[in-house]
Amino acid sequence: MVTTALHIEKLVYGGEGLSRDGGQVVLTPFVLPGEEVRIETGEARSGVLRGRAVEILTPSEARIEPRCPYFGRCGGCQYQHATYEAQLEAKRAILTETLRRVGKIEAPAEIATVAAEPWEYRNRAQFHIEDRKLGYRERGSHKLCAIEQCPISSPKINECITILNGMLRDARWPKFIRSIEVFTDEGQVQLNVLESDQPVAVRFFEWAAERIPGLVASSLDYAGYRVSHNSFFQVNRFLIEQMVETALQGGEGARALDLYAGVGLFSLPLARKFESVTAVESGTGAVRDLQFNAERAGVKIEAYAQTVDEYLESRGEAPDFVLADPPRTGLGKHVVRKLIEWQPRAITIVSCDPATLARDMAALEGGGYRVERMTLIDLFPQT
Repeated sequence: MVTTALHIEKLVYGGEGLSRDGGQVVLTPFVLPGEEVRIETGEARSGVLRGRAVEILTPSEARIEPRCPYFGRCGGCQYQHATYEAQLEAKRAILTETLRRVGKIEAPAEIATVAAEPWEYRNRAQFHIEDRKLGYRERGSHKLCAIEQCPISSPKINECITILNGMLRDARWPKFIRSIEVFTDEGQVQLNVLESDQPVAVRFFEWAAERIPGLVASSLDYAGYRVSHNSFFQVNRFLIEQMVETALQGGEGARALDLYAGVGLFSLPLARKFESVTAVESGTGAVRDLQFNAERAGVKIEAYAQTVDEYLESRGEAPDFVLADPPRTGLGKHVVRKLIEWQPRAITIVSCDPATLARDMAALEGGGYRVERMTLIDLFPQT
């Protein structure tokens, strides 16, 4: 190991700070731009040195004391040592640089930011279970970081953590459960077993219902949306409405297409704005939820239980407006090619990965589109 004093230039996607040691790039977690840091490094991997901050020689004015006692060990958060304003500034800079580096795209001069309360925002959390302990994985490890509370999770989830920790110490707890998920609207609670070495008996959920106030048997009704087991829903309870409003800005015309539609978070408000709305979602359970949600809301939506690629191959009518909320892998070449063929008047992409966004945007710009507006919605503060 070698220890060197280095200057942190910037933060990169993933949360690490970039510095240089004689031209060699060094990436170090839990540091901030402008800081002078004594860093311990080992051998380079893939041309990059990984560092560990031994001492902060010159701290940034944005450095604060982390709120969580597990910060630095738990793999969930990367930014709790920075003020929230500094976190947002870093994320805008990372987005701008990624667009330039990956897509050769210059971001708009102004990137609007939508943010809310940076703590207790998560309405869904997944926990690993080992040796009758509950928690997250340690950073860069499969080792369990057992927890008693999680400050980025909602009050109801933290209540459930306390209850579940108590249940784990009870002889009735099934030792073969490996991971669970808690989803809540602060009233109802959905408990999902994600990994188990054998089937979990009904009596476990009956016992859980006795202990956890508001536990529902199957689906959870979240702000007018039925969300069943395994159906995706946005996890920041403070920003759902603002996210929908932002995504629908600029959507005009008669026909709208909602790709990767989930349970209809965007489809329902689109149906109140457009004459015709088509929703495409590969998860059959989510499509059933979407259809239920549309019927209950009194709106008409044509829903297809297909992958987006399958739908685009089998359909030929071009919409006026496309809203796409793809997974981290992004739209991909086939979807982008079809959109360019269709030439809808406007496309909104709700992206959770700046690199795949940059790739897709570059291809769309090559097909004649231009970026009209970009908004950074900070759904995951502290991370």
